[in-house]
Amino acid sequence: MTYLMVAAGLIILLVGGDVLVRGAVTLARRLEVPPLVIGLTVVAFGTSSPELVVSVGAVLRGVPEIAIGNVVGSNIANILLVLGLPALVYPIACDAGAVRRDGTIMLAISAAFVALCWTGRLVDWQGAIMASLLCGYLTWSYFAARDESDATAETIVDEIEGIAARPHSIWLSLAFILAGLAGLVYGSDLLVRGGVDLARAAGVPEATIGLTLIALGTSLPELATSLVAAIRRHGDVAIGNVIGSNLFNILGIMGITAMVRPVPVPEQFLTYDLLVMLLASLLVAPFVLRGSSISRAYGGFLALAYATYVYSLFHGMSAMSNSGLTQAALQPLP
Repeated sequence: MTYLMVAAGLIILLVGGDVLVRGAVTLARRLEVPPLVIGLTVVAFGTSSPELVVSVGAVLRGVPEIAIGNVVGSNIANILLVLGLPALVYPIACDAGAVRRDGTIMLAISAAFVALCWTGRLVDWQGAIMASLLCGYLTWSYFAARDESDATAETIVDEIEGIAARPHSIWLSLAFILAGLAGLVYGSDLLVRGGVDLARAAGVPEATIGLTLIALGTSLPELATSLVAAIRRHGDVAIGNVIGSNLFNILGIMGITAMVRPVPVPEQFLTYDLLVMLLASLLVAPFVLRGSSISRAYGGFLALAYATYVYSLFHGMSAMSNSGLTQAALQPLP
């Protein structure tokens, strides 16, 4: 029953996020919002909405380990798995100017986030700073993409036009948005409760479930997009997808979550998981900064590194202690 709850929650969550994006994109187009703005805001926030709702729901339920585990685990999965598997299909080129620019920002933000977590607790003012940095990044990205000579802006526009099966009226788009939000809330509730029950039954910490099952589940859209991009030999889309997702996870999802409720950072994250996240970023840094390609062999190495990391979590190599399960975590959200 627990596995069914987790699976149902994940499916509803992903479908809800997809429906929300379709409705929001149509509404923005009807309101004559420029496609470039839609791509950098509506689609970016919409595709990250499952992670956001899960993280906020987790802190409200009293299991912040799942909230921070979802963000850190998603970033690790994005780099090691979402880049590793597509590179096995076709080498990923990192020579686009926007990739080098945004990749450098991702590395800096990841390092700053690790340093911030060493305070032991992410609170509202820190979350506000992260959310403000995201707004500044989006504004700067808009003007940079609009003025670039390469195909960055065109790629974003093509992404918008490629969203099929959109509603054709404002009222229907509003219905899509409401249905998507409802799906996100309900799916998140099922996924978090199922994840907590699963952790309790398996005797593993909630953080482990957040770092693996929930993080990987909410990263499935990025994985699917990157695999399709690799098959079509658009490696710049794959790497850009990962960089953008990681920035949104840290600045947007963790920032908003910290503003909703303080997020304590368990010691295990400080001594292991955050360092793995930073190391994963450094593993792709030479390719991003030099503009070279991630080969099939290196893609296999990244995927193997992710499998090793997951193995370490479930077999005690990370020395993670099982945190007690609060009754609040098992109660429905108000």
